[in-house]
Amino acid sequence: MSDNMTISRLEGMKSRGEKISALTAYDYTFARLVDAAGADIVLVGDSLGMVFNGEENTLRVTVDDIAYHVKAVRKGIGRALLVADMPFLSCHLGMDKALESAGRLIFEGAEAVKIEGCDGLLEIIGKMLTAGIPVMGHIGLTPQSIHKFGGFKIQGRREEAARRLIDEALKLEQAGVFSIVLECVPEDLAARITEKLNIPTIGIGAGPACDGQILVTADLLGLQTEFKPKFVKKYADLASVVKKAVGSYIEEIKTGAFPDEQHCYQSSPKHLKAI
Repeated sequence: MSDNMTISRLEGMKSRGEKISALTAYDYTFARLVDAAGADIVLVGDSLGMVFNGEENTLRVTVDDIAYHVKAVRKGIGRALLVADMPFLSCHLGMDKALESAGRLIFEGAEAVKIEGCDGLLEIIGKMLTAGIPVMGHIGLTPQSIHKFGGFKIQGRREEAARRLIDEALKLEQAGVFSIVLECVPEDLAARITEKLNIPTIGIGAGPACDGQILVTADLLGLQTEFKPKFVKKYADLASVVKKAVGSYIEEIKTGAFPDEQHCYQSSPKHLKAI
């Protein structure tokens, strides 16, 4: 039996109470490392707008951007399930356009797409499933709606908002999504949603009761020095490691210590005499 992660295996993990690990990747090098470390899901997220392109938010990311990065990440994935974000407006410009965009991401190597929100999207999700495109849902704080929310704010703290998120989760499950990302919601609400659903929940800032967790890889590695949300645990300080290594490289160039004999190629002296 293949060790490759599949949607049915993710469902089995929920039923057994086995936690699901998910991380982002935007290039071959990090995809290979994250996959080799054992991640169950690798997401080519529209967070690449901030992490990779230096934008303030995800709204300028296009289908072309996601497709380019999916193609690179696909080459580094051996085991994990590869999911691609449907970026801003890609599901709101008509059914044909949404299917075409999702199909392109599958063509480039994604095995599923992730769609933010619920309102007005259930029919599109159904059409994608009919076309053979698995869909992951995403509710709570949906970064593509930050202008609607007034910024990056916790969702579902009030009773009405909590009921709405529970209702959205149930509707998405009924529509056929295979899992749902819960972002920045109170942990007791995330626990209630997780309990009500038969499909896995993947939390980010949603507490430990979710069936799995996802973080942006650059955040947990300490590469993003200015972005410090409460839900991110920094497992390394690679920003300092990188700056120290690059600083040493520059210093050795200035002093002439690099390149030394160990890092140079040699030719036969008699060949040089003949020139």
